[in-house]
Amino acid sequence: MTPTPTATLVARDWAEIQERMLVPLYEAVYDRLEVGPGDRLLGLDCGAGLALLLAAARGAAATGVEADPARRALARERLLEVLAAPPSASPPPRPYDALLAFSPAPGALASALPAVRRGGAVVLADWGPAERCTVPSVLGGGPAPGDLDAVVERAGLRPDGSGRVFCPFGYADVDSAVRGLLSTGLYDGASDAALAEKELAEALHPFERSDGAVWLPNIFRYVIARVA
Repeated sequence: MTPTPTATLVARDWAEIQERMLVPLYEAVYDRLEVGPGDRLLGLDCGAGLALLLAAARGAAATGVEADPARRALARERLLEVLAAPPSASPPPRPYDALLAFSPAPGALASALPAVRRGGAVVLADWGPAERCTVPSVLGGGPAPGDLDAVVERAGLRPDGSGRVFCPFGYADVDSAVRGLLSTGLYDGASDAALAEKELAEALHPFERSDGAVWLPNIFRYVIARVA
């Protein structure tokens, strides 16, 4: 499937503006797991692949899964191995040591788990406490944090720790902030895209600094579980 021009622009906004906002989360998880040479990682909903690049920089072999053709194309431009769907072999010839499922759909998580070795790590992440996250309030009260512990329990995984990471969303100006936040897909359900963009810009003005930059502090929570 060839990405539409609009989808390509949105994907580039994600890759060039928004994706880096989650680097502190990725690095904290990799430190916690002691990711390094010889480790094999599978990243669900990997976007343009920045998390995979950071793992590769530590010596790990990282493979991504991304359903969106435009984001998948950008990840492949970075010379990354990115699949359109989780590996179909169950289990694959060489199981993965860790599954990075920072914000997957339930079905995607279930379909990817057989590819992870017994005792392998599964990482989930979501927004932290509402009072510590600016972005959900800017977006009109959502998205609300999910119950990661319940996801772990439903998936039959063994809890193995959690943590919180400060991930501020910083932008050069309101226009960049609007483009970055829209690229997350959080406004995809809006019936009037132009109105949604206007309302988002207005909601961001209280967070605009004297130099025009926009600063949105957030806390993310991650959970590490193990495959039984």
